[in-house]
Amino acid sequence: CMPNTNPPIDNPTVVKYIYREAEKNGVVEVLPVGTISYRREGKKLSEMGRLKESGVVGFSDDGSWVVDSNLMRRALEYAKMFNLPIISHCEDPYLSKDGVMNEGYWSTVLGLPGIPAEAEEIAIFRDLSLARLTGSKLHIAHLSTCGGVELIRKAKQENIKVSCEVTPHHLALCDEAVKNFDTNTKVNPPLRTGKDIEALKDGLREGVIDIIATDHAPHTQEEKELEYSRSPFGIIGLETALSLVIKELVEPGILSFMEAIAKLTINPSRIIGIDRGKIREGSMANLAVVDLSRSWQVKEEEFFSLSKNSAFIGWTLPGKVEFTICKGKIVYSEDLEFLHEF
Repeated sequence: CMPNTNPPIDNPTVVKYIYREAEKNGVVEVLPVGTISYRREGKKLSEMGRLKESGVVGFSDDGSWVVDSNLMRRALEYAKMFNLPIISHCEDPYLSKDGVMNEGYWSTVLGLPGIPAEAEEIAIFRDLSLARLTGSKLHIAHLSTCGGVELIRKAKQENIKVSCEVTPHHLALCDEAVKNFDTNTKVNPPLRTGKDIEALKDGLREGVIDIIATDHAPHTQEEKELEYSRSPFGIIGLETALSLVIKELVEPGILSFMEAIAKLTINPSRIIGIDRGKIREGSMANLAVVDLSRSWQVKEEEFFSLSKNSAFIGWTLPGKVEFTICKGKIVYSEDLEFLHEF
């Protein structure tokens, strides 16, 4: 659970509340990430030690880049003491200000203000430099540019303690998808070019990119019905993630099925230091049963999420989830839907 909540996850009371509510609902295991700065304002550090004691698995100002380099350095140093990663949303706000899509050919054609790739890459370079200086663990969230892939490739060659992730929608859609002004294509970082998509897939194949994450961002229908420039960034991704990974990575032979599953399960667990993602006696049984021979059509009315802001409505995707098991209990069955009472 990322800390862009209301209130933000910047104190132990909020952390304990999240754990308590997640345990009560019991549909998925929820692991909170604490804020880097108080209220995610980027001005002073949160009480990182108390957050660690209350059970956070990392620190992030999700959705906001820590502009103050000295504050980010101190955050990395404290996180190192706790052996937890700093998860960075790399976006220079001065370069991305007022932008709503990738800066390039399509932003020019559509007359929409753009966000240049450099807004991400400059931020990545700064954070990698601080990770080198401090020797701390840094995780780059939702990588989207070919330049970013190259920066992380070089950093790993230098043995900087960096990991990174990519989202399924940044693998499946390029900035041309914005041409119909569908606000469900408005995401941050924005959908990039075909060249960027190829670089991201190469990064996954080579092991430069460690994780595939959804960056699930629900919004109301009213919010997404605003004009493109005023609509909020973000789409949902939990229910389509696995099938998109199969379609974009497994079927074309970029990753084997087991390599893809590792990037969805084992690698995230390793990076945040928890014992999950393994099927073995004694391990926690958080499992999904998937029929790889079946396909399904993404329909708005069949989403379980309260939000319907998906860019993939109408797509036919491979791989049908039949059961979901959380902590050894079946919480979802395709026939009976959710078995847990909310």
